[in-house]
Amino acid sequence: MSSAAEQEAVAEGRSTPAAVVNGDRRRTPGVPVWPGASTPLGARFRAGPDGVAGTNFALWAGGAEAVELCLFDERGRETRARLTELTHEIWHGFVPGVMPGQRYGYRVHGRWDPWTGARWNPAKLLLDPYARAVDGEFGLPPEVYGHVRDWPQQQVADTVRDERDSAPHVPKGVVVHDDDDWADDRRPKTPWADTVLYELHVRGFTRLHPGIPEELRGTYAGLAHPAAIEHLVKLGVTAVELLPVHQFAHEDHLLRRGLRNYWGYNSIGYFAPHAGYASSGTTGQQVGEFKRMVRALHAAGIEVVLDVVYNHTAEAGELGPTLSLKGIDNRGYYRLQPDARRYADYTGCGNTLHVVQPHVLRLITDSLRYWVTEMGVDGFRFDLAAALARSMHDVDMLSPFLAVIAQDPVLRRVKLIAEPWDVGSGGYQVGAFPPLWTEWNDRYRNTVRDFWRHALPDVREMGYRLSGSSDLYAWGGRRPYASVNFVTAHDGFTLRDLVSYERKHNEANGEGNRDGTDDNRAWNCGTEGETDDERIHALRRRQLRNLLTTLLLSTGVPMLVAGDELGRTQRGNNNAYCQDNEISWIDWSLLEDPGWKALFDLTSRLIALRHRHPVLRRRAFFSGRPHSADGLRDLAWFTARGTEMTEDDWYAPAAGLGMYLSGRDIPGRDDRGATVVDDSFLAVLHAGERPASFALPGPPWAEEYELVVDTSREDQAGEPGVTHPAGTAITVPARSVLLLRVR
Repeated sequence: MSSAAEQEAVAEGRSTPAAVVNGDRRRTPGVPVWPGASTPLGARFRAGPDGVAGTNFALWAGGAEAVELCLFDERGRETRARLTELTHEIWHGFVPGVMPGQRYGYRVHGRWDPWTGARWNPAKLLLDPYARAVDGEFGLPPEVYGHVRDWPQQQVADTVRDERDSAPHVPKGVVVHDDDDWADDRRPKTPWADTVLYELHVRGFTRLHPGIPEELRGTYAGLAHPAAIEHLVKLGVTAVELLPVHQFAHEDHLLRRGLRNYWGYNSIGYFAPHAGYASSGTTGQQVGEFKRMVRALHAAGIEVVLDVVYNHTAEAGELGPTLSLKGIDNRGYYRLQPDARRYADYTGCGNTLHVVQPHVLRLITDSLRYWVTEMGVDGFRFDLAAALARSMHDVDMLSPFLAVIAQDPVLRRVKLIAEPWDVGSGGYQVGAFPPLWTEWNDRYRNTVRDFWRHALPDVREMGYRLSGSSDLYAWGGRRPYASVNFVTAHDGFTLRDLVSYERKHNEANGEGNRDGTDDNRAWNCGTEGETDDERIHALRRRQLRNLLTTLLLSTGVPMLVAGDELGRTQRGNNNAYCQDNEISWIDWSLLEDPGWKALFDLTSRLIALRHRHPVLRRRAFFSGRPHSADGLRDLAWFTARGTEMTEDDWYAPAAGLGMYLSGRDIPGRDDRGATVVDDSFLAVLHAGERPASFALPGPPWAEEYELVVDTSREDQAGEPGVTHPAGTAITVPARSVLLLRVR
């Protein structure tokens, strides 16, 4: 034990690296630890020798000198036991009598030498990276930092070891028994081309829903409730893309301002469902609750895709807390700079996982397989995926991570979505990921936003984005559904805010409105923010209809953001990552407003139209060439004169264009081998501020056109049904989309 003087020195910030408080290292005798097995990693309840029930513990800690298993009872009292078996850098042991529900953590011994990247500190209780459940919440008092956080000379504070015990201040892993074989589950297995993604936040989607019992709101059980699923089914989406549900922690700068990390992009437990979203308990019950949610969504025909954050962890940089990997083997888990005190940061979050290391790659792929095989999910969206694709420094599409995913018999069969960039040099990789992968296509987002605010110099870019972005994805066997098309995402303005604000209004975040992008590509329709001007209200609702209609008629995979179909607003906040309140939660009372209910009805109708018509969800790129003697092509572009666009037309300033989609020339066959034939459509998009004349193309394109969608109309109930002879000129209302079916 350290002296009282030494304890006082640390408390006052006067200690030196050699004069730090020594935590209570007492061990309770009589805890038997049998050799156990080095695989699988984590804590696995099973029958041991002679059928004795217990738990096998296995932890990779490459450079460690010793590992202590720490068991905690209901009152928080700690019992420690050394893991003495070491196999291929994995410390392991079987503890008889340890049952599901047992809380535990590790203390890992080794050198303290930050100058070489060694940051072992056994005073810090560490979360098992393979923990299946986490009990408790991460706060960030000084005790959870491996260094003396309040050291007077902050430039060297990270080199001064702090040995105050962190155990009373950090959550614990929980032993979970999982024998579910998913025999009664039926995965929807929706093909990519037929997919409509819906990005939602488990808490925000359900927190204010009046049809969900109060005790279930904000939880996995709330999302599984029939009232929540009913909305998804009525809307017609085929997959929910959940913002992070891995166990995450809150950043210190937020806690100091009385805020919390709402989005969850600060993971610390890659196997554990975030305990804060569980209604049933946090000592393992969250695992079963998550599974029941997945089953309920599957039963409704809805897939579950997880937004996952494997590029960095909540331990941040050298001045961040010691919660798990940093204390297990800092050099083994994180990318370090040549000055090994510092972290290589390709994420903007302080650290980057070193995915080239085999054990790190194993952690990630074991986690992914677990969520597929044992938790039932159907795919993943990888946050800052370019950081995972880096080899030693540069982004490499032959990197170990991408190579392992491509050959894995489980992972190569699920939906894989890349956010194809990071913040490092050369990190922007849109269009570069290999087959198997789809990508968030931010060029689609930017182009559609610019078109509808009439900011494009010409329509070349718009033509590519509407037809599947072949300029980005028509290589290496990739298909149009490699492009995940979106106009909004969790990061940025909501759709309603996109037409109501031109500047960010992030004052509530407490960062002086400096956070969040300034590149919003937004148009406020004449007034910044909310207004009582009904003329502006009507124009904004029309712009929302235009944006949603464009998205759902474009070739590729559309992604909507929860609440955009209802006119949800964040009051101009384009970075609401720390707003766990009404700013971020969906306001379901909007459905009681006829104007916003009409927007929901139009969105649902457009999704249903997409599901009915394969010409709107093609599995192959357009050729643009004639497929028959009459000269009809699978895709054709028309000017307002009713003539096909020439090279000069593509470069000329224009406010609109016509897109003809032929249902006669759809490549591929259906499940029974029959040729796929569909209706043909003409979409006319006009972003100008005045009505325009548009001549409808005549034979061979059509003899007559039937109006299906007119976004200038507030009420879209029922099909408009108006017909127009081919060759006649129609008036296209200002700022509108007309969709016409060929007859």
